[in-house]
Parts: sequence; C-alpha cells; structure tokens
Amino acid sequence: MPSFIATPPNHPFPLQNLPYGVFSPASGGPRRVGVAIGDYVLDLALLEEVGLLSALGQAEQPIFAQPTLNAFMALGYEAWQRVRGAVQHLLHASTPTLRDNAALRQRALLKQSEVTLHLPAIIGDYTDFYSSREHATNVGAMFRDPDNALLPNWLHVPIGYHGRSSSIVLDGTPIKRPWGQFLPSDADTPRFGPSQELDFELELGFFVGPGNPLGQPIAVDDAHRHIFGFVLVNDWSARDIQRWEYRPLGPFLGKNFATSISPWVVPLAALEPFRCPGPIQSPTPLPYLQANGDWAFDIHLEARLQSERMGEPVTLVRTNFRHLYWRVCQQLAHHSSGGCNMRPGDLLASGTISGPTPDSFGSLLELTWGGKRPLSLPTGETRTYLADGDRLTLTGWAQGDGYRVGLGTVTGKVIGTV
Repeated sequence: MPSFIATPPNHPFPLQNLPYGVFSPASGGPRRVGVAIGDYVLDLALLEEVGLLSALGQAEQPIFAQPTLNAFMALGYEAWQRVRGAVQHLLHASTPTLRDNAALRQRALLKQSEVTLHLPAIIGDYTDFYSSREHATNVGAMFRDPDNALLPNWLHVPIGYHGRSSSIVLDGTPIKRPWGQFLPSDADTPRFGPSQELDFELELGFFVGPGNPLGQPIAVDDAHRHIFGFVLVNDWSARDIQRWEYRPLGPFLGKNFATSISPWVVPLAALEPFRCPGPIQSPTPLPYLQANGDWAFDIHLEARLQSERMGEPVTLVRTNFRHLYWRVCQQLAHHSSGGCNMRPGDLLASGTISGPTPDSFGSLLELTWGGKRPLSLPTGETRTYLADGDRLTLTGWAQGDGYRVGLGTVTGKVIGTV
C-alpha cells in the first residue's frame, strides 16, 4: 500500500496505520483533528472544509474542526471505515488530488515537529482492568499466598476498577511523586508522606465509540463496533500507598495522581491484520463473554528507563499484548453487562501487561519482586522503584510484512513531590 509520502519499513506511521490525533499548529490556530502519516500530520479539518471528505455525508456540524475526537468517535463503525478509506485513497501514491496540488498539499500536510499535540478526547470515564493472568498471579503470590495466587473469581470475570479521568495526562507531562498514607515495614502505625515506591504499569487502552444507552448492554460480538482505537497507557502506581489502602475497596490515592497516554489513537481497523488467538480460557467463560473469532492482538510492547546519569535509555521490559487473558471485547461487554452506559471518549485500559518470563513483566513491582531483587542499570545505579529524575518511556508496534503499525510513545519524567 504505497503512499506518495514515503516511510521506511520501521516507521510507526505508514499508510497502513493512519492514527488519529488532535493538534494545533505551532504558528497558531485552533485545535483540530488530524492523522499521522510518516513525519507529517494531515489536517482533516481542512480536507473536510474543502469537500474532500464526502464520506462523512452531510454532517450538521464540522466533525474534524473540533478540539477533540469525541464527535467523530460518536459517528460509529461505518463512518470510521468510510473516512479511513477516503484518507487512504487521498494519500495513495496513485491518487493525484493531494500529490499534484502543491498549494493544497502545503496547507494540508504539516510537519509533526511544527505542531503541538493535545489529549485526543474528553475522557468522561476511565476504567482500568486487571486482565493479565501472569500479572495477577505475580501480585497474588507476593501479597497473599503463592499456592493460591489467583482469587476464585479471577478466571470467571474480567476484574476492573473505576479510575480517575481528571488526572489522565498526555505523553511528556512531568509526573510528581504523590503523598499518601503508607505503613513502613518496621512500623505498627501508618505515616503520611511522599511515596517511596513509585512504579509504572505497561498497558494499552482503547477509546469507546458510540456506546450504549443506559440499561442496554453491548453484546460481546458487537463490542468491536464500539472500539474506536488504541493508545499506550502508563498507569503510574504508588505501591506503598496502594498496599495500605486497597483492602477492602481497591486502589484509590495510590493510582489517582496520574495516568499517561500516548497522543495518537491507532484505529482498530489498522490492527485487524494482527488479530491472533489469545491464551486458552479455562474454565469456559459464561455465555455472555463467549466471543466469536480471535480478539487477541500481536502487538510488541516495551518499557525503557533513563536515569539522569544515563546518556540513553535501557529497555527493562519486552512483552506482547497477545498475553492478555481477558480480551478487549470481553472487557467492554462485561463493563456494560449490568446496563452501564458507555459514552464516546470513555477510556478502558488493559491493566498491567505481563508475559510468562521475568523480562516480560510489565511493572517494577514484578521486575524487582516487590523490591527484593534490585535492577542494575548500566551506570552502576540500582532500582527497586522509580527515583526522582527517572524518565520512563513506553512504546509498541505490530509488525507487518515490510511495514509496522506503531503506537508511538508515552513518556513521563519523575520531577519530585507534589
């Protein structure tokens, strides 16, 4: 699928990808929607204005001259497919519309280095799942009983908790170490202070499209029609605060201080070629969670750490999205199964993605086994948890034949305490 904008085989944003984002030109102007193609951003608001996105039909209001993707998300599956097809056609090497119109091309294609990216959506609600069997087993072994690491319900129900959407931040936003209550190992009473066990969590999340009315669940085989696209998610965690507070109701201050996401939303359609079988689910899920087809995805994921003394980052984690026990369609179907209404722009995250080997564990909690096995860095430094000045970057891609569909990166630097 050649484009007149050439991209090397390892570039994250070829014509097969076309992730959506919200940007504003560095030269000034309102926020609007675009897609990434190579090192450029294609201004969809401009294309809509000049009549090149007739696939949208006669919309009452502009869809892409908007400061968020919510209006486009709300249009639904068929509209997403039509727009994607129209944009791929315009960018194809054989299509002269943009390729041969220098004036229009100059207005419509901006270098990514010359725009500012913004949060892609108004995120009304945020839910974080706990979908990795390896992660849940590791945490259960550390905190409860190694012989009974999984609680009895885990193999029957996608476990999740309602997170805090107000503290979701964009790639590059500095992270402040939270304060909270925690119980030191040598104490009988808690203290209040800055977390000493700041951690990352390597996750993927997806944005909901049209959603469902209150009281009308989304069927598992219809769920993919409500999944707009995917972003990288770092759900930062204060493990000491979380350990003290999570019983009986789960995470609170240990998780609500920051969640970082990548700016480009990779559409489900771009990842369709990478669908694959996931782990065998035994016992068989209840009927409302039994989906037709394979809904795991072969997406390579990495986490990289760079301390202030390091000239370049070191890769701590290499894992894959296909390891998740509970798939995205099951997550969405379960979330709405009691009648909960999902809305355009809601974000559902996978939970920490861990694989079967120690180098595929998606958090420092697991990599250092609760701080008992410090990691050695190339500078001679060691880490059990994140230190001030540490920069943590997540990245990921699906590898095709001669091309890759990339999710970009999400980075956060720890800059001190709140």
